[in-house]
Amino acid sequence: MPVSVLLVDDEPLVRAGLRAVLEAQPDIEVVGEAGDGAAVIPLLHQLRPDVVAMDVRMPLMDGIEATRVVLRTVPDPPKILVVTTFENDEYVYEALRAGADGFLLKRARPAEIVHAVRLVAEGESLLFPAAVRQLAAEYGTSKARAVMDRAALTERESAVLRLMARGLSNAEIAAKLVVGVETVKTHVSAVLAKLGARDRTQAVIAAYESGFVAPG
Repeated sequence: MPVSVLLVDDEPLVRAGLRAVLEAQPDIEVVGEAGDGAAVIPLLHQLRPDVVAMDVRMPLMDGIEATRVVLRTVPDPPKILVVTTFENDEYVYEALRAGADGFLLKRARPAEIVHAVRLVAEGESLLFPAAVRQLAAEYGTSKARAVMDRAALTERESAVLRLMARGLSNAEIAAKLVVGVETVKTHVSAVLAKLGARDRTQAVIAAYESGFVAPG
């Protein structure tokens, strides 16, 4: 089955560009479009997309609030890929903290856009480590430090989390640690459970905010 995608952006030209890029791929299908975050929920129930490509800045309901609403109200929610102009935008960081699975720059090349959709559809996260480091350094919290202390990660789980924070996929982590991909998935699941994180993105944010991974 192709990966189904819902495009949400208040600029028709951006939606048209994304649609053209994605529909050129045999394994990706754009099933719908919306011009604002407020229109997302009805479309999700109707279209059941695998991935939502969500603009972060929209006039009625922005991508942050739309992400919160989707994850709070939709059973088995889709993956959410925030689409943004600037990677160091604090709106992007808030969207990631709200539960978005990653973000994509509007100036990305077509191949990068296609890769991003495929990646999040498979359950990976899509982060730009330099941007996340910079933002996490500004928004670090004592709560994040307390969560990390309670987690009591093993040595191998700690190694996996540090590689996740560098933006590596499961396959890349497996190659670094010379283990199987399934073993990495087991460690990732353990990390998420111990941190109480919904997904890889929230685990990485907790790692940076707590100082477990140094922003530098």
